Amino acid sequence: MTTPVCTSASTAVFPSFSSYVRARGPVLLRTARSLTSNPCDAEDLLQTALAKTYLAWERIEDHRALDGYVRRALVNTRTSQWRKRRVDEFSCDDLPERETAPAPDPAEQQVLRDAMWRAVRKLPERQRAMVVLRYYEDLTEAQTAELLGVSVGTVKSAVSRALGKLREDPELVKAA
Repeated sequence: MTTPVCTSASTAVFPSFSSYVRARGPVLLRTARSLTSNPCDAEDLLQTALAKTYLAWERIEDHRALDGYVRRALVNTRTSQWRKRRVDEFSCDDLPERETAPAPDPAEQQVLRDAMWRAVRKLPERQRAMVVLRYYEDLTEAQTAELLGVSVGTVKSAVSRALGKLREDPELVKAA
């Protein structure tokens, strides 16, 4: 492994590009990360700046100023990317079509509905009435309470207990 001639990073003279990248890569990556919001983009940015540095390696007279050269390449590259991205963006009147999820199997849905209804029928009559009104008839808690002549709190607690029983029903666990 080749090491820099001097120990101080700001005054080090690196005998090769590889030794420079090994010694200063982590510091330069932190700089790149501060310029982008995505760690993967930061790695790409650093790689691009290092490629530019490699191409200019023989022309760089003062290797003690390499960090400044690479940092300037990072900033310039990021600025170019930002400008290019802005130019490539355009608004349109129509939104692209959204990808749709594959339709669920109707047979599986029917099996689940049947299992759910059997589980609801196992509930005590009062809980079953509240679950049916709340979730099958889509009534609010207040509407359900008024219809059954009970308080809203009673509806909330009874429905909560009923849902707990439904979550534990072995037939529903198996069907889901």
